[in-house]
Amino acid sequence: MATVVAVENLNPKVLQCEYAVRGEIVIHAQRLQQQLQTQPGSLPFDEILYCNIGNPQSLGQQPVTFFREVLALCDHPSLLEKAETTSLFSADSISRAKEILATIPGRATGAYSHSQGIKGLRDAIAAGIASRDGFPANADDIFITDGASPGVHMMMQLLIRNEKDGILCPIPQYPLYSASIALHGGTLVPYYLDESTGWGLKTSDLKQQLDDARSKGIDVRALVVINPGNPTGQVLAEENQYDIVKFCQNEGLILLADEVYQENVYVADKKFNSFKKIVRSMGYGENDFPLVSYQSVSKGYYGECGKRGGYMEITGFSAPVREQIYKIASVNLCSNITGQILASLVMNPPKPGDESYAAYQAERDGILESLARRAKAIEDAFNNLEGYSCNKAEGAMYVFPQIHLPKKAIEAAKAAGKAPDAFYALRLLESTGIVVVPGSGFGQVSKSNLS
Repeated sequence: MATVVAVENLNPKVLQCEYAVRGEIVIHAQRLQQQLQTQPGSLPFDEILYCNIGNPQSLGQQPVTFFREVLALCDHPSLLEKAETTSLFSADSISRAKEILATIPGRATGAYSHSQGIKGLRDAIAAGIASRDGFPANADDIFITDGASPGVHMMMQLLIRNEKDGILCPIPQYPLYSASIALHGGTLVPYYLDESTGWGLKTSDLKQQLDDARSKGIDVRALVVINPGNPTGQVLAEENQYDIVKFCQNEGLILLADEVYQENVYVADKKFNSFKKIVRSMGYGENDFPLVSYQSVSKGYYGECGKRGGYMEITGFSAPVREQIYKIASVNLCSNITGQILASLVMNPPKPGDESYAAYQAERDGILESLARRAKAIEDAFNNLEGYSCNKAEGAMYVFPQIHLPKKAIEAAKAAGKAPDAFYALRLLESTGIVVVPGSGFGQVSKSNLS
């Protein structure tokens, strides 16, 4: 009898898909972790340290008190009726929870919501965007999602018709993009960030890659920009962003702006500017420029990865196209309500004069200062190690050092059937318990890098 399900008869797009931050090395780390539990002392280390993905609370970062107080009150609204609640929770967390519950039908955080997210929460997110950028935002443009990733998948599903549709992506890139493009049957069109110039992005390089793809019959639909960079940690200069917008407008490309690290900028001479702000400041109106902007509660100073909250803001799309985006969102019914609430809180945290503001500010600044110190410390450490070099960590949560492997190590990797950086990452794991991702998992070519 033939096997009903085998690798050979699976969807080839699934087989093609790779996601290195949860790939071979992480799976091996989980096996070693099990070994440590069943055979203590059998390995040259006592614990596995997962540095393969931005997961701050797993490494000890504490959640922001105000956010968790509001969530607790929303999930258990009967607390609002108890006298002792006023001594356990801040006045503004109580008032915010009441405001949020008033927008939820039946005050039920366990119920389904509108497929774009609860309207009152989208209103709060839009107000936060407007405050950040100085330009209006519309709740109808907001789709709240389970983290930023579903929004990326939705846009790939919308844009990719077949293998002749291409998406311009940075290399190195967060492998969500290459995985999603592969799953939906499209073509990744790479553009290469220049390590020698601090992972710089030149529109002349974009143009060259775009023209090359088009000469091969690829219909390039969109440009992905990750700012601050993942895994490379660079922050785009404002002038560079203007050039990117002009490039997209001239070439008829949708701009997909991954901005989930917008709070994570560690250098004085750079600041985060959203592409929405850049587009509006250039005079493009609501219908003039197609832009999708992503934000997440997983990064920044919040680090609420497991709560799965985020949103995408969609502007410059016609009403018929927006109907199709809504249809895709509605297939999944809605994102989780806890994540929706968190997304609204992240974009509207306590303000001066609120009871929680001083504590919130101290927690936020403490986390961001700690991240900045650690970014600088690890950058310096790599640059002082023999065989390593590392660019300045300007933002995000990662560095992407280059390793200059000796010839014998490269030969050993080849003999083991591994890419040199993957071979190194496996040996690092087996020797120290530290989990990293080889640069080849981010699409990096010709050099050995780790993140």
